[in-house]
Amino acid sequence: MTAKDITLDLVIRYGFQVLGAITILAVGLILASWIGKFTDRSLQSRVKEPPMRLLMVRVVRMLVLLLTLLVALDKFGFQIAPLVAAVGVAGVGVGFAFQGVLGNIIAGLSIIFTKPYRVGEYIELLGVHGQVVTIELFSTALVQNDQSRVIIPNRKIVGEILHNYGTIRQLQLKVGVAYGARLDEALALAHEVVTANPRVLKEPAPVIGIDELADSSVTLSLQPWVAVAEMATAKAEIYQAVVERFQSRKIDIPFPQREVRLLGNS
Repeated sequence: MTAKDITLDLVIRYGFQVLGAITILAVGLILASWIGKFTDRSLQSRVKEPPMRLLMVRVVRMLVLLLTLLVALDKFGFQIAPLVAAVGVAGVGVGFAFQGVLGNIIAGLSIIFTKPYRVGEYIELLGVHGQVVTIELFSTALVQNDQSRVIIPNRKIVGEILHNYGTIRQLQLKVGVAYGARLDEALALAHEVVTANPRVLKEPAPVIGIDELADSSVTLSLQPWVAVAEMATAKAEIYQAVVERFQSRKIDIPFPQREVRLLGNS
């Protein structure tokens, strides 16, 4: 048999297999690109962070290409079942080795799709609190009022009790006035100060009233709503304005007082 005959025999025997495999790979590449674009459009409203969205799109494309490659290898006559079994055994080993990493990824995906909180919201869990600044596959980052950052692994978040305050907070401010003070005037002045502050939200309306009858004073409670990012500034401004207005209207803010009596022989 001549070389020409051998070549012709190989072309006839394997030509359709090679052509079929090439066609499958080409179709797989087109499908991976189309599915990747579709996934990216679907995630735009759910996942706001571009790096995370790009990573998820790439994972989807890789899965499509891997499936295409397995089908193409089957066309060449490779035994796919042993290969899949080997990959499965290796995957179990890798899963045990990277149990914490995989747990964070799965928890991160759960957070992304269920949305128990979003970037910009103020949350509290696991004894820590702060404003959410980033949500990634492995962890969530919070920034506290002192600008320090807290990084929480996502697997620690899923399944825990989560308090989500949203993007606004209600301040809990207290100021004491003397028992002899004019309470109606003090409450009216406190309301004027709070509503005049530009950082205080109109809705929900602030709550202002008497909180407690303390030993040396009547405690007024001022509870306005402000944006999370302006909590510290608004608190300082309102306290300063309250003190200045009370002083200008001769409303006394008393010091704690104690009466000491000495008992004994005169």
